[in-house]
This record gives sequence, structure tokens and C-alpha cells, in this order.
Amino acid sequence: MRNTIQTADAFVYAFTISDHYTHSSFKCFDDRQFCNGHRTVTHGTPIAYLIRGDYRYEPNLRMIVEGRAEVGGNYLAGVATDEEDTTAAIRSIAENLAFAMEHRLTRPANFYGVGGMKIFRDLIYVMQGLMKADHKFYKAHGIYDFPQKQKKRIWQMRLVGAMLAVPSIQKKAKGKMTEAMVAPYQKVIEQARQGKE
Repeated sequence: MRNTIQTADAFVYAFTISDHYTHSSFKCFDDRQFCNGHRTVTHGTPIAYLIRGDYRYEPNLRMIVEGRAEVGGNYLAGVATDEEDTTAAIRSIAENLAFAMEHRLTRPANFYGVGGMKIFRDLIYVMQGLMKADHKFYKAHGIYDFPQKQKKRIWQMRLVGAMLAVPSIQKKAKGKMTEAMVAPYQKVIEQARQGKE
């Protein structure tokens, strides 16, 4: 990932729409990239998508595709689907991608790009004690353009980060992190299960 994917000249993602989202294999690939945290490590790299399925009827998926490019700072060269003349669509995207690489194209950030980065900026600033690599990246890249003053919360997160640096505490907490993140959704999941029965 570090040596090949993140140093590529461009990305072409391909997937089949499944259950109103990307196919599970693509979702798995996407999830594995969370080792980057909230860092835009491929900023400036143009991207394109080849999608099989009823993309035009999937507004949420279209928003995710556009938002992902915007927040990541990637030039979106286009999306080709099998709903149209596939050969012409792929040719058009290939030309756009080549042009974007050759001229190092960028776009001004839209709402997704500006809003998304402000959310991450505020999150990382407050949780800098826990998300140390993200904090270091944001400081180095000048992303902290308007830090807030939630000093109590910042010190709480620093304390949590320091505690998690202790191997014995880290070992105990390892399995609990997922439980803590999923806990708010347990009630919804249970209701959905009961509704099916």
C-alpha cells in the first residue's frame, strides 16, 4: 500500500453495486486503508471509477464517490457505468485521467471538501493525544487553520493516549475499542433483528 498504491500516478477504482453500496470486496479494500487514519496521503492524485449497476439511481453512493474525492483532495476524472455506451465512457475517462496527470489538475474544494476537512480538523485537534499520527500530519501540513479551545477535552484525550501507551492497558483496551464504537448502534441493530422475526 505505501510503496505502490500511495505512490501511483492515478487511481481507477472498479466495483459492482451491491445492496446500494460498493461490493463487499471493495468495501474490504477501503476499510483496510483506515491505517492512514484521517490523513490525506494521496492528495492531488487523480481518480476515476468504473461501476457496474444502476449508479444513476444511487444518490447516496454518488455522494460518497464525490465526497471521497473532495475530502481526499483528489481530482475526480469521471465515473463510467454500464448504463451507457461503456466503451465511449471508458475512453472519455481515460482521456480525462491522462490529461489530469499530465497537467496536475486540481479543483477548488466544494462543500464536501471544505466541510469534511473542517470536521476532521476539529476532531483531530481535540483528540490529538489519542490520534498522534494524524495530529502530527495536520500540524505539518497546516490543516489547523482555526483551532478551538476545548482544553479540558484535549487534556482528557492526552490522558487516554498516555494510558493506551502502557502495554498492559493497551492489551486490556484492545478488544473494548470496537465495542465502544458499536455500542450506540446496538439498539438499532436489535430492533432491526426483532423486526425481521
